[in-house]
Amino acid sequence: MTSTDRRATDSGSTGSAGRWLALAVLVLAVLLVAVDATVLGLATPFLSEDLKPSGTQLLWIGDIYSFVIAGLLVSMGSLGDRIGRKKLLLTGALAFGAVSALNAYAVSPEMMIVARALLGVAGATLMPSTLALIRNIFHDPRERSLAVGVWGAAASAGTAVGPVVGGFLLENFWWGSVFLINLPVMAVLVVVGIKLLPESRDPSPGPWDLISVVLSLIGVMAVVYAVKEAAVDGFRWDILAAALLGVLALFWFVRRQHTLTSPLLDMRLFHHRGFSGAVLADLLTILGLSGLVFFLSQFLQLVQGRSPLEAGLIELPAAVGAVGTGLLAGRVARRASVRSAVAGGLAAVGLALAACVAINAATGVVALGLALFVGGLGAGLAFTVTSDVILSSVPKEQAGAASAVSETAYELGAALGIALLGSVLTGIYRGFSVPHGVPADAAAAAHESLGGAVETAKTLPHEQGAALLSSAQDAFTHGFEAAAGVGSAVLFATAVTAWHLLKGQKLDV
Repeated sequence: MTSTDRRATDSGSTGSAGRWLALAVLVLAVLLVAVDATVLGLATPFLSEDLKPSGTQLLWIGDIYSFVIAGLLVSMGSLGDRIGRKKLLLTGALAFGAVSALNAYAVSPEMMIVARALLGVAGATLMPSTLALIRNIFHDPRERSLAVGVWGAAASAGTAVGPVVGGFLLENFWWGSVFLINLPVMAVLVVVGIKLLPESRDPSPGPWDLISVVLSLIGVMAVVYAVKEAAVDGFRWDILAAALLGVLALFWFVRRQHTLTSPLLDMRLFHHRGFSGAVLADLLTILGLSGLVFFLSQFLQLVQGRSPLEAGLIELPAAVGAVGTGLLAGRVARRASVRSAVAGGLAAVGLALAACVAINAATGVVALGLALFVGGLGAGLAFTVTSDVILSSVPKEQAGAASAVSETAYELGAALGIALLGSVLTGIYRGFSVPHGVPADAAAAAHESLGGAVETAKTLPHEQGAALLSSAQDAFTHGFEAAAGVGSAVLFATAVTAWHLLKGQKLDV
């Protein structure tokens, strides 16, 4: 380690107050990304009414942000190791604020998709930098576990703050305001971060391989696109071509990492069974929970007729549960075991999804809140412990790359949760029968999305519109139930897998 790097790293750990103040700044970045990922669910009905996206465009608006982040996280984590994690974090924060304004003033579905993609590019610079800086600021394993718990709790709190703040904004302003709220948070993060955050980097990182950057982005995005489209439309030739392109790009990426003297991602990390098991658990925990929360927001508003703020408050127990277990996760994993904590957390998320199989328009607030609370407990426990396992498995010089793997799993899980569970839901929803006499163009608009059905019903005679809306709401509910069932099965299977993969895994003491 160079003397400059040593002074930079040590400056972040010379006092307890300095470490925890630096953590508070990192928490702001985590809150920002988490809020932006969750607030869109509440804004979707308003955005649909204004921009009138098709069903496919609506899914892309919902998941392109996470797809781009997932495709770039490894590259950005490696870049932070090279140029400095503080520098990358603050640069990304400025870009995130600027692109948020572009999202707020989008005037078409296509512009919104592009703006969300650009926001994903900026977001990819934030998350790996925050976790990598924690790895370099907190050297004591127990302090680091608590810091990771606070970091995870902030991400969970963002899922609570997003719907509640978003609900308030949507009831008082237009849908673009949910993106403009990012700007003051970004300003505070940059101004305070310049003073409080220590700089850290890999002292001898080697060159940043642009070919690997392109391969990882193409590979992730092409594979996820193929999965999403095939789940809705079946295996067309263009979908198969995208899948093949993605697999070949990822295969080339992996082969290239083995030949580079300074790889973008050290593939030897995955030889560690605990590391691989933690990454898999990360991905599937978030897959189940993100898909649930995204589509539940639409269910609460468009099926049960609740206001955005009320829907946000109903979703609050998930974040409360995740914050609580996130802060205690390190202690639980040390007193019981890592595999007990992770497998138990995954099973709890699976249980929450299983409870949603019985959901209907008359389901009350208490039942919904209890299911979400259990899911939040499980997600907070599993995600925090696996993040700690991933961080503690690597030298601090590789913290950015390891953090990026953890965050890639998180973001890819969020994207796949919306894409896969959403495709199950959409496939069932589009099959609902339209009342006799509804014009073909109106029927087509209603079949695109539930938001489209709500708007279409307003243009029809009262009885005909009510019948159309009732049929669409029933279909959406059945699709939601089926998606919850699929997600539950995946989570229970992952709990069993994690129990075996994480055997003997322990946190540092």
